[in-house]
Amino acid sequence: MSLLMHTLHVDLQERSYPVYIGRDVLSDPQLLARHVSGPQVVVVSNDTVAPLYMDKLRTALGERSLLTEVILPDGEAYKTLDTLASIFDQVMAAGHNRTTTFVALGGGVVGDITGFAAACYQRGVNFVQVPTTLLAQVDSSVGGKTAVNHPMGKNMIGAFYQPRAVLIDTNSLQTLPRRELAAGLAEVIKYGLICDEPFYRWLQEQLPKLLAREEAALAEAIERSCANKAQVVAADEREGGLRAILNLGHTFGHAIETRQGYGQWLHGEAVAVGMLLAVELSARRGLVPAAEVAALRELLLAAGLPVQPPPDMSPEIFIELMGRDKKVVDGRLRLILLAALGEACIVDDVTPGELQALLT
Repeated sequence: MSLLMHTLHVDLQERSYPVYIGRDVLSDPQLLARHVSGPQVVVVSNDTVAPLYMDKLRTALGERSLLTEVILPDGEAYKTLDTLASIFDQVMAAGHNRTTTFVALGGGVVGDITGFAAACYQRGVNFVQVPTTLLAQVDSSVGGKTAVNHPMGKNMIGAFYQPRAVLIDTNSLQTLPRRELAAGLAEVIKYGLICDEPFYRWLQEQLPKLLAREEAALAEAIERSCANKAQVVAADEREGGLRAILNLGHTFGHAIETRQGYGQWLHGEAVAVGMLLAVELSARRGLVPAAEVAALRELLLAAGLPVQPPPDMSPEIFIELMGRDKKVVDGRLRLILLAALGEACIVDDVTPGELQALLT
């Protein structure tokens, strides 16, 4: 039996589900049995994560009449329609019906593409998230956003589709590369900026412990992040309003990822630069003190994250790519800024001149 640190709930009425955070939850057969009840299971992972954790998950799943393991190549570059088709090819060849459960074992790419596959296969089958990176644990595994990328834009093809459960095993962070840990911290920092100032101040103090992978500090950061996201998602599941605040820095960040080629910059790295730009724009508008821009830059640097866009990202390229973003509504670019530290706001009146000045 695993040692559970905490259980959160994403409250979406009939689509509600638990988020388990703790040591060894990936290996707990009783926990998995609650949410993977049918005889057929598809586990989707990648060639980096599968050698580390597939045996544990297979053992915890126990005997199934049909268990198919789909191993994808690792990286954002493979979050494509072609990869999605390859999942369907293997699942259909194995003979899975609509009683099957898809299990996503990996980071954000695996979780996003598995969730989208589950949403589409036979018009929707159950799926469970088992995120193994910090970024996936605190962000992409919770909330039901699933998608693949298109050469013209990130996450442009997808669906809102909620998992049956999210199992966050904190042990998996011990094998996470340092760069991936830093990328996850960008999303953790985001929650403090947009809706939880005390958490932001805590992060400024506790960052050394997080970087040292101290279990108690990591568990606290994951729990606070997931609780903040669950509250926002419960209030606005399909991003009709409030949920958009979770995109602080993402419009800038997605432009970087699209321009550089998916996978060259990690998502969290691009978001870090995007958040700093958004907070700087907030300061230029007089919404937050300029000192908060400097403090955020210091925190991001201490976490090992970039604070400057790639040198080939001209203002014109930024503005063009941002214009293709999903958050453009009726020709108006919506950006998330800070009305105050710990309080995000949605604006749609940022002028091209403001962007030009910010990005120059």
